[in-house]
Amino acid sequence: MAGRINDDDVKAVRDAVPIDAVVSEYLQLRNAGGGNLKGLCPFHDEKSPSFQVSPSKGLFHCFGCQEGGDTIAFVMKIDHLSFSETVERLAAKAGITLRYEEGGYNPSHQRGERIRLIEAHQAAAEFYVRALESPEAEIARAFLAERGFDQEAATHFRVGYSPAGWDHLTRYLRGKGFSDKELITSGLSQDGRRGPIDRFRGRLMWPISDTAGDIVGFGARKLRDDDNGPKYLNTPETPVYKKSQVLYGIDLAKKDIAKASRAVVVEGYTDVMACHLAGVTTAIATCGTAFGNDHIKILRRLLMDNGSARVIFTFDGDSAGQKAALRAFEDDQKFAAETYIAIAPDGMDPCDLRLVKGDDAVRDLAEPRTPLFEFALRQIVGRYDLETPAGRAAALDEAAAVVAKIKTSSVQREVAVQLAGLVGILDQEFVVHRVAQLARWARDKGGDHQDRGGRGGPQGRGPRGGPPQQTAPAPAFSGPALNLRSPAHRTERELLKLALQRPALVSPAFDAYGVDEFTAPPYAAVRRCIEEAGGAEQGITDDRAYLGAVLDAAPDNTVRNLVTELAVEVFHGRTIDETYAGMHLVHVRLRAVDRRIADVQSSLARLGNHVAPQDLAAAQNEVWVLQQYAQTLRAHGTAAL
Repeated sequence: MAGRINDDDVKAVRDAVPIDAVVSEYLQLRNAGGGNLKGLCPFHDEKSPSFQVSPSKGLFHCFGCQEGGDTIAFVMKIDHLSFSETVERLAAKAGITLRYEEGGYNPSHQRGERIRLIEAHQAAAEFYVRALESPEAEIARAFLAERGFDQEAATHFRVGYSPAGWDHLTRYLRGKGFSDKELITSGLSQDGRRGPIDRFRGRLMWPISDTAGDIVGFGARKLRDDDNGPKYLNTPETPVYKKSQVLYGIDLAKKDIAKASRAVVVEGYTDVMACHLAGVTTAIATCGTAFGNDHIKILRRLLMDNGSARVIFTFDGDSAGQKAALRAFEDDQKFAAETYIAIAPDGMDPCDLRLVKGDDAVRDLAEPRTPLFEFALRQIVGRYDLETPAGRAAALDEAAAVVAKIKTSSVQREVAVQLAGLVGILDQEFVVHRVAQLARWARDKGGDHQDRGGRGGPQGRGPRGGPPQQTAPAPAFSGPALNLRSPAHRTERELLKLALQRPALVSPAFDAYGVDEFTAPPYAAVRRCIEEAGGAEQGITDDRAYLGAVLDAAPDNTVRNLVTELAVEVFHGRTIDETYAGMHLVHVRLRAVDRRIADVQSSLARLGNHVAPQDLAAAQNEVWVLQQYAQTLRAHGTAAL
C-alpha cells in the first residue's frame, strides 16, 4: 500500500503551477488592481465578480461565498477531487514525478478514481484516432469528406473511429493496466455475456472535454445501416461525465469566448467543426441534451457578464429547433449577456451552410441580429389567429406571461411595448400594465426570490468599487462581530493585509505587536496564526512558504478563509509604501495604548479609596508612561515604535 505524497513534492507542485493559469481554465480573469485578478465565482451564482486571485501569493478568495485557498484547494473543490488526486493531476501538468513516503513513483494502483478515468479516456481517444486510419474506417473518412472535413480537420478535433468488433478497445485498455471495473465505470465498456465489451462499435468518435481540457466522454455517430442503435450515442453518466455540465468544443473555444465576449451555441459536433474552420472559433454545442442552467454557468464564467457580452444560438428552422429556442429563452434571464438567435437560409445548419455557401456564410450567420426574446415572442404569437379579437387575446395571455419573467423592469417594459406591436394591440400601456400585473402575481406567489437588481446589476459592493463589505466569519470566534465602519477594525484589517501581502513594509515592528492589540476577535486569530508561522519577517525571504505556514497554523476553515481573504484583498490606499504601512502600524499601536490607559484609569475609579498606596503609585506611574508614549507616537510616528 503506497503512502502519503512527499511534503517537498507537494510544495514543488504548489510552486510550479501558477494559480492564475489553473483558474483561467475555468473562468475569465481580469485585472482587479494591486496585482490581483477577478472573475465570476465558480462556486456560487453572482452577477458582479467578487472572486479574486493573487498570482504572487498563489491564493484565491471569494468575497461573496468566502471560499479560498491555494491552487490545490481550488482544483479539489471545483473538480471534486481528493488531496492526493489533485496533487497527482497538477504534478502531471507540471511534469513533476511524485515520491511517496513508503517508496514508489506514481504507481497506477494508488491514483485516484477521477485521474484513472481521465487517463482511460485519453488512451481511448488515441486508440480511436489511430483506428480512423485503418481500412475498416474508410466509411468514417468518407463521412467526414462528404461534410467538408479533411484529415487536418479530423486531427485538429481529434476525431476517431471505434472498430466494429466486440472488444477491441476493451482489450487494448486492459493491456494498458486498466481494470474491468474502471472500464465499466468510465462508460467506455459495458457488461457483456462473457465480460466487458466495447460500448462504441463501428462509429465515428468525437472526444468531449471539460473546461480544463481533460477528455471525459465521447459522442459517437452511426455510420452503417445495420447498426440498430441511435443515430448519436453518447457516454452515459459517469463520475467524470455529466451531460448537463459539458459543452463540446469548450476546450478549444474558451480563450476566444473570453477574449471576444461572445459565444455561439450550435446543435451538433459537425456544426462546431464547421464554425471553427470557418473562423467562428467561439462555437460550442451541448452533448445530447437541451441547453440548460449548468451550461449557462459555464459560459457566464467565461463571458464575465460584461455589458458587451453576446450569446448567439443557431438552431435549425424546423419545429424541434424552434422548441429549443423557446427553452433557451426560458433561461435567458440567467445571462447578463445579450442573447440572439440565428437561423440559416432554408433552415440549414452551419455544417450544411458551409458546404453550400462557404465560410463567409457561416461567419455571417454568427453575427447577432434577432434578439432571442423577439424570436421567442414571434413563435408564440404566430400560433394564433391575430385577425380575431379572441386570437389576439389568447396570444397576449401566453406571451405576456413570458415577458413577465424578465426581471429588469426597464427591459420588461420595452419588450412589453414590442409585444403590443406584434399582437396588434394599439393600447401599449394596456399591455405594459398586463405584463406588470402578471409579474406581481408571480412574486406574490413566491415564484421570484432572486435578486431583482437586473442584469449585471450591482450587488453589495465595498468602497471604491472593491469587494463587498464583509461581516465576521462569526462561528469560529467569540466576542463582538466585525464592524468595518469601526475605524479600529478597518485599520487592523489593513495592517494584517500588509503583514500578509507586503511583510517587508511592516517588519520587524509588526512582529512585536501582541495578539491583544487587535480588538476584533477574527483579526486576533489571524495575528496568532502569523505569530505561530514565525512572524511576518518570514515572508520577506519566501513569500509563498510564509503564507502556507500561516494557513497551516489556522485552527479551522473559518480562520483559514479569512487569511486567504486578507491575502488577496486590494488595499484601500492608492500608494502602498512605507509611509502607508507606518501610518497603520502607529494607529493600531496608539489605539492599544489609549485602551490600556482607559483600562487602568477605570480600575482606579472603581477601587476608589480602597486601593493600596503602593498600587496607586504604580498605576499612576503606568498611566504617565503610557501617556508620554502616546504623545511620542503622535509626534514621531514609526520612529517611536
